[in-house]
Amino acid sequence: MTATAGVEPTALQDVSPPATRSGRWLAVGLANLVVVVALSLATWYLLADPTTSPWSFYPLPFNAALFWAILFVVFIGFNCEFAGFDKLAQPMRGIAILASTAVFAVAVTWLLGSGLGSIYPDFAGSREGGLGYFAGALFVLFGFATWVMVVLNWQHWPWTALKLTQPLVGLCEIAFVAVPTLALYFVFGLPSVSLTATHSLMTVDTVLGWFYSMVVAVILTGQTLDNWPWRMFGGGGRTALAATVGNVVLGTAIYFAMLPLARILIGSTAPAEIGGVINQFPAQIGVCWAFWMIFWANGFGNRFGPAVRAVLTFALAIGTFLFYYRFAAEHILHEPSVAAGISGNALGFVDWLVLWTLIYVVGFGSLGLRRWSPA
Repeated sequence: MTATAGVEPTALQDVSPPATRSGRWLAVGLANLVVVVALSLATWYLLADPTTSPWSFYPLPFNAALFWAILFVVFIGFNCEFAGFDKLAQPMRGIAILASTAVFAVAVTWLLGSGLGSIYPDFAGSREGGLGYFAGALFVLFGFATWVMVVLNWQHWPWTALKLTQPLVGLCEIAFVAVPTLALYFVFGLPSVSLTATHSLMTVDTVLGWFYSMVVAVILTGQTLDNWPWRMFGGGGRTALAATVGNVVLGTAIYFAMLPLARILIGSTAPAEIGGVINQFPAQIGVCWAFWMIFWANGFGNRFGPAVRAVLTFALAIGTFLFYYRFAAEHILHEPSVAAGISGNALGFVDWLVLWTLIYVVGFGSLGLRRWSPA
């Protein structure tokens, strides 16, 4: 991630090749993009594609393992700043990150679906459509907001103020922030997909759309806008409080702004066909925006000022959303139709792009592209 004013860069900051910082940022960024897309497509065809994969992982448990994989990278990269991994030279560092991420994602998905699921049917992998896997992985949605916010917006407060160092800073964040994250999951998330809940505060589609909009707010303010406007509150606990309240408000505003935009983008007939599912489409647009904000920061070196970055990444997100739903999902990724003229689920493949961005650009440090640096 990119540095925030007045704060020392973390392990996820300024990871782009040296050429990015000396004028060849566009070529290096495009090369990063080509590699990430190539890796994403190759592994998609192997593991998830409904027609080419030898397994039947699509859409679940593939998406569940994907969500847990991204959360693991958040833990080791955002919260712990790759403590321990940073002792390794490339490519062993990247290999270690990739291997540990894969093991964690598969293990948690299996333990929830086959272990906890044998006791609590809500999580059983045998639920129709793999919904048990999704019930467990829905926890990650809330973790994307909380554990990322304490890094990008809170700037590791209060642990840095207590003079703690990594990996203790990250471990404290993971442990303490787990409490509100679990509370959000048990209040909003699990009841929306539970077999036994008689009442949920909102449908699962609304949960996805609303809370992912908060994730977008966290990344937008914390990374793309250099923690503006929350940094104006003076740092420490005041900034943390402002960011927490502000991201809920901003995320809610994004959710309600994205709903009519989604209806326009998917066409005149699709909204009627999908019904209440439209409420999750702010997340479908949001994941495209999140991808470009993350990729722009790490693949393109976060070029330009905050306002330009915000507008540029949003424009790229809209283009990606349209290309994905109107063409790529059906003709490249072989995903099923959702409604007239649209196919797929961007929370699958676009999140897959996010994961490979974090693995290759951040974890492997854009391995192979550093030779482009000037002599």
